[in-house]
Amino acid sequence: MELILSTDRVCPSLSNFSFFAYNTPTTSSAYNSRYRVRTGAVTRTKTKRYWGSVNGSRRRRSLTTTAAAAAATRLVELGKPPPSSALEQLDIERGVCVPFRKYSPETVRNKVLESRGAILSLIGRGIEIVWNLGFYWSTLSYDFLVGRDEEVVPFRARQLRNLLCDLGPSFIKAGQVLANRPDIIREDYMNELCILQDDVPPFPNQVAFSIIEEELGQPLEAVFSKISSETIAAASLGQVYRATLRTTGEEVAIKVQRPQIEPIIYRDLFLFRNLASFLNGISLQKLGCNSELIVDEFGEKLLEELDYTLEAQNIEDFLENFQNDPTVKIPRVYKQLSGARVLVMEWIDGIRCTDPQAIKEAGIDVNGFLTVGVSAALRQLLEFGLFHGDPHPGNIFAMRDGRIAYVDFGNVAVLSQQNKQILIDAVVHAVNEDYVEMANDFTRLGFLASGTDVAPIVPALEAIWQNSAGKGLSDFNFRSVTGKFNQLVYQYPIRIPERFSLVIRSLLTQEGICFTLQPDFKFLEVAYPYIAKRLLTDPNPALRERLIQVLFKDDLFQWKRLENLIVLAKENVTKMSSNPALQVNKTQGSKNWQIDRKLDLTDTIKDGARLFLIDEGIRRQLLLALTEDSKLHIQELVDVYRLVEDQIDIPSMALEVARDLPSVARDVMLSWTDSILRDR
Repeated sequence: MELILSTDRVCPSLSNFSFFAYNTPTTSSAYNSRYRVRTGAVTRTKTKRYWGSVNGSRRRRSLTTTAAAAAATRLVELGKPPPSSALEQLDIERGVCVPFRKYSPETVRNKVLESRGAILSLIGRGIEIVWNLGFYWSTLSYDFLVGRDEEVVPFRARQLRNLLCDLGPSFIKAGQVLANRPDIIREDYMNELCILQDDVPPFPNQVAFSIIEEELGQPLEAVFSKISSETIAAASLGQVYRATLRTTGEEVAIKVQRPQIEPIIYRDLFLFRNLASFLNGISLQKLGCNSELIVDEFGEKLLEELDYTLEAQNIEDFLENFQNDPTVKIPRVYKQLSGARVLVMEWIDGIRCTDPQAIKEAGIDVNGFLTVGVSAALRQLLEFGLFHGDPHPGNIFAMRDGRIAYVDFGNVAVLSQQNKQILIDAVVHAVNEDYVEMANDFTRLGFLASGTDVAPIVPALEAIWQNSAGKGLSDFNFRSVTGKFNQLVYQYPIRIPERFSLVIRSLLTQEGICFTLQPDFKFLEVAYPYIAKRLLTDPNPALRERLIQVLFKDDLFQWKRLENLIVLAKENVTKMSSNPALQVNKTQGSKNWQIDRKLDLTDTIKDGARLFLIDEGIRRQLLLALTEDSKLHIQELVDVYRLVEDQIDIPSMALEVARDLPSVARDVMLSWTDSILRDR
C-alpha cells in the first residue's frame, strides 16, 4: 500500500483529506508512464504515479473505489455534500482525479461568450441545429404514425449520417461516438454511422498547407522535399498527407487539423450541454445517469483529441510500452516539427490488415500475425491501461516482417489501475460463475448507477454468459455477446461509459479484422492463454489474489482448473516465442527485446510457498484440498508437476528460495507472534 500526499489542487472535492491511499500498481513501465509529471521541474521517473502535459492540464492521480467511497462518506460526516457534478462522478467511477482539465462546462461557457458576436452566433447555430434535427425528428414521427418506421430504417439511417456530415465536425464526431453506444441508439443506425469513421470529405490542400506553414514557422519547401498532392486519409478533425523530410530523406506522415475548428467545437459543446440539461429526466429514467454526464464525457474526450500535442504524448507512451516487444511497431513522432494543429510522425509502410491476399503474397504468416494482434490488444487493456481506441482497418497495418503496426493515437482509452483490476475480477467471476459479483463489477465500472438493485440483472447476465460460453471456444465471439448485451441495455438503466465504449468497439473491430483474414480464427483461443499466463506469472499482488479466487471455489481447490491454466499459459509462451515476427527480428540483435521461451513460475511458486507458511487460512484450505474425500491427492500433485517440470530450472529455483529465506523466516515469525497475541 502506498500513501500519496494530496493538496487542494489534487482533487478539489477531496480537499479535506491529508492523504489518500491506493493499491500497489502493476510493475509494467506502461502504466507508470501515464502517471508522470512532464514539467521542466520534475524529471521523468517511474516512482511518481501521476502524469500531465506541459501545461498541467492532464495531471492525474489514482484513486480506488474504496478510497473514493470513503472520501465521499467522510464529506457527509463533515456536513458537506458528496461530489455531485457529472465530472466528479466520472472521477470517482474511473478511480482517477483530474484537477486541471481542458474541458469543463465553465471553461466552455467562458470560451464561447468571450468572443464578439457570441450571442448572435449561438442563436444562429442553435436555429440551424434545431431546424435540421427537428425536421429529421418529424420525419421519424411521421414514419411511426403511418406504421412504416421499420421498413424505412436503412433510408433514415443514411439520412442521419448525411445530416451529421452537413452539421460539421462536432456532429460527425458525435455520430462516431453514437456508432459505439448501443445504450443510446439502435444497432441498425449504429452500423450506418460506422461509415463516418472512414468516409469524411477532405478540406482544400491550400488551406492545409497554409496551416502547416503557420505551425512550422517556415515554408513547406524548407522542411519537406516532397509532399503528396492528395490526402492519404480524411477524418472529422483533420487529414493526413505523405511527405519526405528534406534534411534526412525520411518518409513521414503529416496530420493537419481542420481550419477554425476549435471555436466551432466549443460553440457546439456549449449548445450540447444546455440541451442536455433539459433531457436529464429522460436520461435518468432510461440510463440511470443524467445526460449532462454523457455530454461531459464526450466533451472531455473531444477537446483532448483536438490537441495534437497530447496525441504526440500518447505516441511516446505507446512507444515506451512496447519498447521491449519486437512484434509491435509504433511510429516515431517528430515533436520539433509538431504542434497543437500539426503532427509529424514516421511513415508506416505496411499492408492494410483487411487485405488477406496482399498479406499472404507478402509471405506473412496470417495465424502468427493474428496472434500478435490479439496479444497486443490484451496487453494494452489489462497490462498498460492505455488502449488504442480507434483500431479501424485504416489504423492497423501488417508489416512485411510479421509485426503489427498502429497509427493515429488521438483517440485512446485510459484505464486506471482500479479499472484494470475490476476487469480481471469480472473475468474471475465469470470463470467462477458468480453472476451476482459480475453484476456488482458493472456498478464499480460505471455501467450502473451506484445503489442500483442488481438482482433483476443477474439472471440476464447468467443467461447471456452461459449461452455464449456453453458453445465452447470454437463458436464464442464478442459480437454475439455484445449483441445480446445491447438488448440488455434497453431493458435496464445501463450506461456504457465512454472509455469502455472505446474498448468494446476496439475489441469488436479487431475481432472483425481477425475474421476477415481468417474466418475460422478463434479469438478466445489466443485471449485465454494470455490471461492464464498473466494470472500465473504476473508479480502484481492484486493478480495473485485473483489467482487464488480462481483456484478456490466454494472452499474447494480446483485441481483441473490449475492444470488448464498451466496448459493455456504454456500455449501462449509457445505461440509467442515461435512467432515469425520474432524469428525475423531477433537477427537484428536488440538487447532490449524480451522474449519468454519458458513459462517463468519462479515468483508464483515463491509467493505460494510464502502464503502457505504465513497464512493460516490458505494453509488450511490447501491441506483440505490434499485430503479431500478422505484420500491423499498425490496423483493430482504429480500431474501438476509433470506439466511444469520442463519449465522450471531447479538449481535457479533453489538459489532464489535460499536468497528469500531470511525474509520468509521473518514473515513466518511475525505471523506466529501475531497469532499468539491474538489468542491471548
